[in-house]
Amino acid sequence: MLLPTTVVGSWPVPEWLERLKTDYYRGRISRSQLGDVHDMAIKAALKDQELAGVDIVSDGELRRDNDVDYFLARMPGVVLPLSVKEFYFDYHTVTVPAPLPAPDTAVLGLADDYAFTRAHTDRPIKFSFTGPFSLAQRVADHPYADRAELARAIAGVLHREAIALAERGATHLQIDEPFLAGHPQRITDAIEAVNIVVNEVGVRWGLHVCYGNRYARPSWEGHYDFLFPAVLDARVHELVLEFGRKGDEDLPVLAGGGWDRDVGLGVIDVKDAAVELPLTVATRIRRALELVPAHRLAINPDCGLRHLPATVARSKLAAMVEGAAVVRETLTSATTSEPATVAAAS
Repeated sequence: MLLPTTVVGSWPVPEWLERLKTDYYRGRISRSQLGDVHDMAIKAALKDQELAGVDIVSDGELRRDNDVDYFLARMPGVVLPLSVKEFYFDYHTVTVPAPLPAPDTAVLGLADDYAFTRAHTDRPIKFSFTGPFSLAQRVADHPYADRAELARAIAGVLHREAIALAERGATHLQIDEPFLAGHPQRITDAIEAVNIVVNEVGVRWGLHVCYGNRYARPSWEGHYDFLFPAVLDARVHELVLEFGRKGDEDLPVLAGGGWDRDVGLGVIDVKDAAVELPLTVATRIRRALELVPAHRLAINPDCGLRHLPATVARSKLAAMVEGAAVVRETLTSATTSEPATVAAAS
């Protein structure tokens, strides 16, 4: 399919779910009760994406308290001095007092998360998880020579998760590195860790790099030129980047940097509640087509939708799907009419 539409990962968290998540971290409800609530929320998020017409859906990352703790808190060798939180979305302070044990099997439960999602939709699924570089930035104390070594150790844990995900049927995995833009000088370290995660795991791999999306605000600003040339060594099939908020000026960076693989084109600004017009989306896609061929483009929001009201997220996705359909129809019509034109000329 030309210009498939998808999401980056997260889905809006309703206020009632925020309250229940916080209740769990304050010890007011059990893990089993929270799990039942998560199941219901994920099924609703899948239905919302399907109704909007999204081609490749996600679980909305609704089981996760935030983009870091869901992974670090489950990782053997990581210590949480306090297991409670005032608010579910807060970050834990974690330490790694000794080198992380090298896992023989998956330990984080991500394959089970995927299996639940697979059982409740017939559409292709993108399953995302936070990358080793970003996770390493949130460890307060560790025994490694530097954070690059810590990131490589975390990458080994995530590699086992990736194997388990592939064995359970996952075909499209995405590594999110939301902290990378804040440390552009360490891009080589990040790519080295990413390659440990993906090593010999036979799925389609995406790498998402944004400028942060904490409470719908960017954490950093800049341009994607910092990715090059190091990102060319990343053994991934697709770069998933934000262009909706920042505009198109970074698109030439991809071509100039030599990126000849797929691009997840961010066309929806997730930090603005204003809903884009389908025409706006179509225009952004057409501008990208001047530099990236259609068969290498997927269409997605800039980042996760967690901090938007659900009504806004649904409307934004519907506009994205409609805008992509307009451009797809134009491309398909042009391809279909070409043989007729040639025949008439002969």
